[in-house]
Amino acid sequence: MNKLRKLLSFRVWRLIILSLLILIIIGLPFKNVAQNTTLEMLQKSPIIVDGYVLFKVGSLPNFRAEERAEIINTALAEEVFSSEPIKIVIVQDSQQTAIRNQTTKRHLLSVTEVDVIEGINSFEQATIWKNHLNKALARGQLERSSSYVRNATLLSLGIILGTIIIHCVLICLGMWEKRWFRDWKPNLANVYLSKALIKSCWRIFLLVSPLVLWFSGILYICSLFPQARSQVYQIRMLLGEPIFSLGQKSYSALQLLLLLALTVSLWFLVKGLVFLIKSYLLSRLGANRNIQEVVGTLTQYILLFLGLITLLQLWGLDLSALTIIASVLGVGIGFGLQNIANNFISGLIIILERPIQVGDFIKLGDLVGTVQSVGARSTQIKTWDGVSIIVPNSRFLESEVINWSHGDSTSAIRLPIGVAYGSDIKRVRVALLKAAREHKEILVTPRPKVLFQEFADSSLNFELRVWLLEPRHQFRIKSELNYAIEKNLRDYGIEIPFPQRDLNLKSSHLKHLISNILPTPDSKHSPQSQSDQEVDQYLRSSLNDDELDPLEDRLTENEINALVKQMCSDKGVSIQDRRYRLNIYPACFIGSEAVNWFVKHYNYTREEAIELGQILVERGIIHHVLDQHPFKDSYLFYRFCDHEK
Repeated sequence: MNKLRKLLSFRVWRLIILSLLILIIIGLPFKNVAQNTTLEMLQKSPIIVDGYVLFKVGSLPNFRAEERAEIINTALAEEVFSSEPIKIVIVQDSQQTAIRNQTTKRHLLSVTEVDVIEGINSFEQATIWKNHLNKALARGQLERSSSYVRNATLLSLGIILGTIIIHCVLICLGMWEKRWFRDWKPNLANVYLSKALIKSCWRIFLLVSPLVLWFSGILYICSLFPQARSQVYQIRMLLGEPIFSLGQKSYSALQLLLLLALTVSLWFLVKGLVFLIKSYLLSRLGANRNIQEVVGTLTQYILLFLGLITLLQLWGLDLSALTIIASVLGVGIGFGLQNIANNFISGLIIILERPIQVGDFIKLGDLVGTVQSVGARSTQIKTWDGVSIIVPNSRFLESEVINWSHGDSTSAIRLPIGVAYGSDIKRVRVALLKAAREHKEILVTPRPKVLFQEFADSSLNFELRVWLLEPRHQFRIKSELNYAIEKNLRDYGIEIPFPQRDLNLKSSHLKHLISNILPTPDSKHSPQSQSDQEVDQYLRSSLNDDELDPLEDRLTENEINALVKQMCSDKGVSIQDRRYRLNIYPACFIGSEAVNWFVKHYNYTREEAIELGQILVERGIIHHVLDQHPFKDSYLFYRFCDHEK
């Protein structure tokens, strides 16, 4: 489906670019049409032979310029199709100067005062037009001969064949390009940026070059045949006619298409500049991805706005004439487009304040997922089941958003657990902590905690609170912890309750009947009591006292004081001034060295050593020199709080 969408979008863009190129290139030879004003076109009309404009004639008292030009063009067309040789002569009398074909005795046109250029007389003007007519009519008769048509047809077939061959070569280059870029594995990081730029430029070349190739070939073939050349001229005339006026100036369809093409070119140019700014300038300055996106988006909007203003002024549009349109747009934004404006402004606020960023794991209402992109109007969120959802930007400012990735990504998971009344709460705590400690993705610091929440109607409610580094995995981790907790509770003989109700019977007959059926409480050798005693005896034999007691409960205050004294002694951890970069941190030790010391002198595991260090942090005995980290088994500096007094 994605490949089909890419193919369709590629073909659509290809068709749009082809249409723009055809319209622009067709309009380029006909400069006069785009440059003439409405008044000038009413005063002068062109004389055309096979699509070539020879000169223009003006209006007479009895004939408008268009009517006069139509009569002259009809006469010239008859001369072109004539097989007799053409001999143009100038006939001058006291009233007018005329141009005729002496062979056919046909009057072609008269040179009047409105046709004469300033500084010359009518005879000199007729001489200039005579030379133009001789060349044009001779060329027209030649292009209609059988030999010329045959040669032009063969040349056209050769051009088509050559264009097909070049197009096939470009297709082969496109296939080679995919293989070449796939096998190209640069070693330097900045070469990847050059690779992306070269790949983009190469793809633009492969997209535009076939269009330019075919269009140039077709346009050249049309120029070989007079009939096709005349049709091309008619298309240019149609596109060059004014279709609307704005202020004191009229605009044609060709001018509008040219403005559209320049706007599209401006868009791609701005996108390329923004890409260079983000990839080469900001990345080398050390800016992170979010800063690059913010600067790139703002730069794109500013450059597009300034570029459009410049294009409109170069196009000849008086911006003061747009005041009415701006007023209408203001009313439209106030009524019909207020949601779009709201989302657009919200997008700018999100980009500037960055409450959410690309890659953040968030919750918005019932939506939970990862932010894929932040656009000007909407934000794309990909949920945990792989569905992409487009959310308007205004929702992020109008409702509460939970962003687990904002700032410190460390987050907690709370798992409520209820056990039956009469359960050994010490075993409950051990079972829950064991499930947390055995999971590899649960952080050692902050340490997992078990909280006794309440005495409920049918259960004792606990809460296991653990911390993890990747909040986007919380649903999977919560499921895995539930599996482990259920197994541990069964192994420890702890019952998970269901709702219960007590029934009190006050009838003496029912009490006597039940006492005969059920064993008395004094029966110490009932099957149920024997079963409970066997389970308890098995658990006591399989669990030692150290496993039943967490490390925090096993350490007394005197033991912790002795441990701290031993750490500060000559045989303790290495406490000295430490240097990191350009800063000096006095009287501190390294976290990883303290872990090694705990393991060596107290036979703790590394996990227990990290937990012990976190206990010292939580009790205010040691702390990180910058108070930015809990206790970790890494190259971090810690200091005794007493040494700072």
